[in-house]
Amino acid sequence: MIAAQYQWNIKNVDQPSAEAQQVAHTTGISPIVAQILWNRGVRTEEAVTAFLNPGPEQLHDPSLLHDMDKGVARIEEAIGADQQITIYGDYDADGVTSTSILYETLNEMGAKVNYYIPNRFSDGYGPNVTAFQKLIAAGTQLFVTVDNGVSGNEAITAANAAGVDVVVTDHHELPQELPAAYAIIHPRYPGAEYPFGGLSGAGVAFKVAQALREEIPQDVLDLAAIGTVADLVPLVDENRVLVYFGLQLLKQDERPGLRSLMAGAGIKPGELTEQSIGFGIAPRLNALGRLDDASPAVELLTTVDDSRATELAQQTEQKNRQRQELVQQISTAALTQAMDDQHKDRPTLIISGRNWHEGVLGIVASKVVEATGKPTLVMNIDGDGRAKGSGRSVDAFNLFTALDGHRDLMTAFGGHHMAVGLTAPADQLDVLATAMDQEAIAQKLTESGPNELPVAASLKVGAMTTKLYQELVKLAPFGTDNVQPLFAFETATMAQVKTIGQDHSHLKFQLQEDGHSLNAIQFGAGKFASQLTAAPNQVAVLGAIEDNVWQGRHSLQLMVKDLRLVEEPVTDARTVQLHQAMFSQPGTYVFFHQKIYQQLVQQLPVTATALVYDGAALPPLHAETPLFIVDCPDTTGDLTAVLQQLQPQKVTAYLYKKESLSQLGMPTRAQYAKLFKFVATHQQVDVGHQLTQLATFLQIPRTQLVFMIQVFFECGFITIARGVMNGVAHPERKELSTAPSYQLRQQQMQTEQDLLFCSSAELIQRLHAPLN
Repeated sequence: MIAAQYQWNIKNVDQPSAEAQQVAHTTGISPIVAQILWNRGVRTEEAVTAFLNPGPEQLHDPSLLHDMDKGVARIEEAIGADQQITIYGDYDADGVTSTSILYETLNEMGAKVNYYIPNRFSDGYGPNVTAFQKLIAAGTQLFVTVDNGVSGNEAITAANAAGVDVVVTDHHELPQELPAAYAIIHPRYPGAEYPFGGLSGAGVAFKVAQALREEIPQDVLDLAAIGTVADLVPLVDENRVLVYFGLQLLKQDERPGLRSLMAGAGIKPGELTEQSIGFGIAPRLNALGRLDDASPAVELLTTVDDSRATELAQQTEQKNRQRQELVQQISTAALTQAMDDQHKDRPTLIISGRNWHEGVLGIVASKVVEATGKPTLVMNIDGDGRAKGSGRSVDAFNLFTALDGHRDLMTAFGGHHMAVGLTAPADQLDVLATAMDQEAIAQKLTESGPNELPVAASLKVGAMTTKLYQELVKLAPFGTDNVQPLFAFETATMAQVKTIGQDHSHLKFQLQEDGHSLNAIQFGAGKFASQLTAAPNQVAVLGAIEDNVWQGRHSLQLMVKDLRLVEEPVTDARTVQLHQAMFSQPGTYVFFHQKIYQQLVQQLPVTATALVYDGAALPPLHAETPLFIVDCPDTTGDLTAVLQQLQPQKVTAYLYKKESLSQLGMPTRAQYAKLFKFVATHQQVDVGHQLTQLATFLQIPRTQLVFMIQVFFECGFITIARGVMNGVAHPERKELSTAPSYQLRQQQMQTEQDLLFCSSAELIQRLHAPLN
C-alpha cells in the first residue's frame, strides 16, 4: 500500500455553479476556469478580466509606500552631492536581484554607488555592525538596504552614530521595535496605505526604482520577476503583473549573464515559464550564497561583458552542482538517521551530523519533511561542540512556537511557523528533541493527519484535452496564492511503468482509460515502480498538466504531485496446490470441506484460528484479523454467507480445488449406458477394492465413475453393502438429475465458473459485494 502524502480536497470545478457559468458566459472563458477563479475569490466580470489581462495600469503608485518620498529624496540628495551610496543586500536570489535592480537604477542616474552582499557564514543575515563600520571607513555616506534592514537595529544605530543615514527597503516581518533608520520603505508598515502588502524584496526595490525614475522601469522587470518567484511571495495583484511582464522580457533577455546562466541550465528562452525561474534560475543564484560569497551573482546579473558573463555563469553552474552533490550526500545520511530505531517512532526529528555544510541544511530539512511528514531540524556539529542548522515544518505544527519557549537551550534562534534557524550546544540536542516531542503533543500534531491539498477536480483521462490545457494556461503565472490547478485521476489504469534518471529514482508511466492515454512523471518516486506494476488498477494519481516539448513536438504530460495505491481488501491467490508458506500467517482460515480441514489443521500456526463452515452461525471476527478462504465451496452462497457474517477487512482467496469438475464435465449418456448395462449383468462387484479395474474395463475416468455410482445408488438403481455393489432388478424409473449428488455436481460446476474460471477483476468484484 502506498499512502497519499496529502489529503485531497476535491473542489469539483468540472461541475461549475450557476454563478461561475454566468461569469464564464460574460467573459468568454471556460466554465472550469471560471469556477477555479470563483473559488479563489475572483468573482466579477471586472475582476476576472483584470486577472486574465495583467497590465501596467494595475501597478500601484510607489509614493503610497511608507517613507517612499522621504527615502527617494535622500537618495537623490546623495546623487546630487556625489556621496558614496552602498546598497546593502542579501545572499539569496531575492537579495541579489534586489541589489541588481537598485545598482543599475542608481548607476543610470549617475550615482556614485557600490554594493555589499553579506556573507552567510561570517556576516549573517541583515545589517552587520562590523560590516557597516568597515564600509563607512571605506567611504560610504548613505546605506540603502534591500531585502533586509527592519531587524538591523544595532547596525543602524551604529551608522547613525557615525553620521551615516540608512534607507531601509524591506518586506520581511516587522519586529516590535523598528530601527532608527532615516526611512523605512515597507509594504506592510503599520498605518501605511499601500494597497498590496505581498511584495518581495525585489518588488520593493522595483517600486523604489519606479519612484526614482518617475516611470515604470521596464528594463529591470526580468530581475523583479526572478526575485518575486524565488521568494515564494503571493503571485497575485502587483506581483502577478511583475512576473507576467518579467517573463516576457526574460524570453528575449539581452543580459549576457542571464543568457549564459539559462544556457547552462538547459533553459530555452522561448519555452521559459515561472517554473524555469523556480527550478532553474533561482536555485543557481542561491547556490552561490549557500556555499560561499554571493557577490558574483550581482555581477553576473548586471555585467555587459559577454566573456565575463560566460565565466561567471560557469562558476555559478559549478557551485550549483556542488550544492546538489552536498544536498544528495547529506540527505541520504539524514534520511537513514530519520528511519533508525532512535528516530523512526518520534513525532518530530532532530537529525545531526559532523562536517555537514551549513548552507544546505535547510534544503535537507525540507527533503526529510517531504519524505517523513515530520517537523525536522537538521544540525551540523562542529569541533567546538556547537550545533547549528535549520528546521522545516508542516502546516499542523508551528515550529517557531514550539522552540520559542526553549530559548534557554539555544544560543541563537529565529524564524517563523514553517522554518527556523538556530544554534545550540550539541549536548542540549537530546533535551531539545524531547521538548519538541512534547510540543507535538501540545499542538496535537499526530491528530492532524496529512496536509490538505486543494484539487480542482477528479477527471477521466479523456477530459484532459489540449483545449482545456490552453484555458488553464490563462491563469499563469502560477505560484503562491495562485497555484497551478491540480487534477486527480482515480479510475485510470497505470501502464508502461518504468524508472528513469541516472539512479532510477524517478517514475514515468502512462494513464490509460477508455481508449485515451496521458503520459505522467513523478520525481523521487522510482521506489514505487514494482508495487504500481503489480496493481495497475488500484492507483489514484494527482498532478498538474503541463506542455511537454520533445524534438519540437508538443504533448500533454501530468507532473505528479501525489499518488496512492489502495490495497484491495481482496487478494486473488487461487491455487491448485497448497504449500506450507500459505499457512504461516496469523489470521482466521475458513474451510468448506471437513476432509481438507482435517488434512491441514495441524499445519496452521498457533496464532491462527480454523473454522469449518457448515451453514451454522460463525463466531465474530476481530476487525483487523485477516481472513483466508482455503478451499472452494460447493456453492457461491456458502462463501457469501461467510463474508457477510465475518465482514473481514482483508481477504485472501486460495479457493483450492485439486481437480476441476468443470473440466471433467458431466458423464455422457453413453457412459451412463455402459454402467447401467454392466450392473444389470454383474453381481457382487467389490467396488471397494476393484474400482480402478472397473474404471479401466468401462473406459470411464475413475473420478467420474465414483460420481456415477453415487448417482445410481441415490436413484435406487444399485445397492452397496460393505463395498459390494449389486444391480437392482426392475428399478423404479427415475431421472438422474433428481439425485442429490447430480444436483450438487451442477452447483459445484457453476461455483467453479463463478469463482475459479473468472478473471481476477471479476473475482475481486464478486467478493467485494458481501463486504459492502
